[in-house]
Amino acid sequence: MATMSLAPVNIFKAGADEEKAETARLSSFVGAIAIGDLVKSTLGPKGMDKILLSTGREGTVTVTNDGATILKAVGVDNPAAKVLVDMSKVQDDEVGDGTTSVTVLAAELLREAELLIARKIHPQTIISGWREATKAAREALVKSSVDHGKNEAQFHKDLMNIAETTLSSKLLTHHKEHFAKLAVDAVLRLKGSGNLEAIHVIKKLGGSLIDSYLDEGFLLDKKIGVNQPKRIENAKILIANTGMDTDKIKIFGSRVRVDSTAKVAEIEQAEKEKMKEKVERILKHGINCFINRQLIYNYPEHLFAAAGVMAIEHADFAGVERLALVTGGEIASTFDHPELVKLGSCKLIEEVMIGEDKLIHFSGVAMGEACTIVLRGSTQQIIDEAERSLHDALCVLAQTVKDSRTVYGGGCSETLMANAVLELAKRTPGKESVAMESFAKALCTLPTIIADNAGYDSADLVSQLRAAHIEGKATYGLDMKQGTIGDMAELGVIESFQVKRQVLLSAAEAAEVILRVDDIIKAAPRKRVPDRYPC
Repeated sequence: MATMSLAPVNIFKAGADEEKAETARLSSFVGAIAIGDLVKSTLGPKGMDKILLSTGREGTVTVTNDGATILKAVGVDNPAAKVLVDMSKVQDDEVGDGTTSVTVLAAELLREAELLIARKIHPQTIISGWREATKAAREALVKSSVDHGKNEAQFHKDLMNIAETTLSSKLLTHHKEHFAKLAVDAVLRLKGSGNLEAIHVIKKLGGSLIDSYLDEGFLLDKKIGVNQPKRIENAKILIANTGMDTDKIKIFGSRVRVDSTAKVAEIEQAEKEKMKEKVERILKHGINCFINRQLIYNYPEHLFAAAGVMAIEHADFAGVERLALVTGGEIASTFDHPELVKLGSCKLIEEVMIGEDKLIHFSGVAMGEACTIVLRGSTQQIIDEAERSLHDALCVLAQTVKDSRTVYGGGCSETLMANAVLELAKRTPGKESVAMESFAKALCTLPTIIADNAGYDSADLVSQLRAAHIEGKATYGLDMKQGTIGDMAELGVIESFQVKRQVLLSAAEAAEVILRVDDIIKAAPRKRVPDRYPC
């Protein structure tokens, strides 16, 4: 009689790895929870910062408490951790803020799921309960939202409060009134378009953060060419991306042989004539300002100066793109048909000084909403973090202008959603109700972490907050200045509805994706084959 072998059959290539069932699930949970624990100390107005040190040749130092920036810099190998990192990037791209909240909420949901699975509750049952809980939480959030979009004065006040709430957890918290005003003024100039490309941020070392200001115009951090006009009114601008260096034979390994130095001079003269012809074609456009993405060498610079045209070289790609947008022009590469080229325009171009640096100022540009925020600070790290903080505030304000609904911060919205989910759990029979209770518990951990990070007794504060909400004080949240609970409507702690909604939905979806995993298969590493035909 033939005996049957009970040895496991390996169907994968040598080097491939597989984690099954509980091992795979545990690996996913551990990775995701570790990512949540990494960033949760940065949450809230009293959150701490992290130093990110790159190991490259430069060894750059970044000081930040922005969740997306931290997670981008951390190289993770765990697949579940990568899901949370990607989710925080999407949150940053979509609404600009809430990157830490979304990561922490997803990690806390998975922490709760780990306990439920230990109690032999099936992942699909947990997911079913979570979906109903997400729906109830979303409805509660919509119900609690306030819309002042039709009251201009109140809406402006809401925007200021949202900007201050966003900046209160950042480096700019001590100057939040100043920067909130900068951000609100800049976003309101967009007139509802939400095109943040029109807001240019320039960082200049020196002075202090409070010296930062909003300039109604466009600043380009470049210099005007030698012997060229430093001020032009009613400018006609040609924006180009073309080579203005000496034309060279661009064939690798090519050589030119000459039998005398006179022939070398002839080649140089031919190159000069070619460049002169190109400059003449550019001047036929009837311009008085030429801005090029690439370098402009001495000879063409001299020709532009002789023609009385301002020439600006090496305006990098982002600068050229933004200039084309705000001046109403198009980037040209060829100059044979001037009638087809759309020129940019502005009322005045002049050179201005900021600190010890000269910049070019464009005022009266075709795109009236264009403006520049100039950030000052004592160190590069401070200015970089100020830019990240301001970017978050600008993104949130742009979202709020599109959807003017607002909700209360300080853990108020999370407590409201948790109470709505618990009410649903009481009416739901079966194991789904246990999953709903775990969802509510995960929501309540956000105010708990905010209080812990501020050094207060989180158990006492969160229990007081729950009691206040049960008494009908639906606008109460955590006041981290006094270490008590308070009315968020009076304190002006207001957040964008879009940010809170995105945090809830993204965290629930990411946690569900990770919870569904029961097998992790790692591909075999590719073998390196020696090159038989080296160059």
